Amino acid sequence: MKVRLKPGREKPVLRRHPWIFSGAIADIDGEPSDGQTVDVIDANATFLAKGSYSSKSQIRVRIWSWDPDAIIDRSFLRGRLVRAIQVRQDLIDPEQTNAYRLVHAESDGIPGLIVDRYADNLVVQSLTSGSEFWLEPIVDLLVEITGIEQIYERSDVEVRGLEGLPPRVRLVRGNTAASSALNQDQSGRVQIEEMGIRYWVDLLSGQKTGFYLDQRENRSTTRQLALGRTVLDCFSYTGAFALSALAGGAKSVTVVEASREALNLARENMALNGYDQDRLATMEGDVFQVLRSFRDQAKLFDMIVLDPPKFAPTAAQAQQAARGYKDINLLAFKLLRPGGLLVTFSCSGGVSEELFQKIVAGAALDAQVDAQILEKMFQGPDHPVALNFPEGAYLKGLICRA
Repeated sequence: MKVRLKPGREKPVLRRHPWIFSGAIADIDGEPSDGQTVDVIDANATFLAKGSYSSKSQIRVRIWSWDPDAIIDRSFLRGRLVRAIQVRQDLIDPEQTNAYRLVHAESDGIPGLIVDRYADNLVVQSLTSGSEFWLEPIVDLLVEITGIEQIYERSDVEVRGLEGLPPRVRLVRGNTAASSALNQDQSGRVQIEEMGIRYWVDLLSGQKTGFYLDQRENRSTTRQLALGRTVLDCFSYTGAFALSALAGGAKSVTVVEASREALNLARENMALNGYDQDRLATMEGDVFQVLRSFRDQAKLFDMIVLDPPKFAPTAAQAQQAARGYKDINLLAFKLLRPGGLLVTFSCSGGVSEELFQKIVAGAALDAQVDAQILEKMFQGPDHPVALNFPEGAYLKGLICRA
């Protein structure tokens, strides 16, 4: 089966961008089912690529290969998985952490597939019709390649709806009896370690696949800057930045999180690492409201971490998201002591690095604060960005000194 493009619409494919939108398609030869492999040809019937078809998504084809001789089968997928996993073995020091990303979708040549490792568990996430079509063979291959037999699926994200796929959460390989193993319980929680800090991670109902693995290096940087500082950690989730600050010698940390379940797990993580509760204050509430109340109380901090959820998944939502990012950063600047540090992030794919810097600069201006950028931050190297797929660069952050 073949997907023929309109004249002139082959240019992104020739530049090896892995997405083909519905508006670029002239016609389809045959009736491919969702996830099935199709050949992509230009207006003159010249072969361009092979990709997985999706009838419901605006991204109608996601490219597997530009090789006309490629056969998209179990052997092909095995090669892609082996290559991705080998990269992580070269990048990740097992003495520093036992939790990291093994497969990062398009950037690893496997569109729509996320695989994260948490100690002796894997969590897979299928985001597209193509990864869904091949999911069972992929899971079998992961067991074969890694030797890990306990695999969860967390395909419960909104983008699956754009592919016409229902949410799904399950234990896809292994059994609940294995949960009685050391550092794991039967509720789908597992203990991981990152740079000497231990965390409980909820693999079945935690955010993302259970933990924000992409912030590892940024937590390390924050840890190095925290010595002797009073720290405010906003959108704390289960307390990873807070714990990193305490490990770095922070004088005190105030944690703000809207989710009671996440906040309870943050407290468990504090206890797990034996930190003095006198150095930690936890607050359940909306971050925007809490920051305004702190402003009204004239509270000040030496370091503030802002790691909000995704405000703008797509560029179409960027303008609305910009207002939210500006509000929280403006409030944070007003709560910083002179010489204080703002560690601020956006994980919104629709907000570019340039736009995010402009938003933060505007917030500083409105707060009447002079600020410097000390460092720019990005997702960790186990979340690589293919040069032909800049959309893979979603996380951006700034360390600003007031």
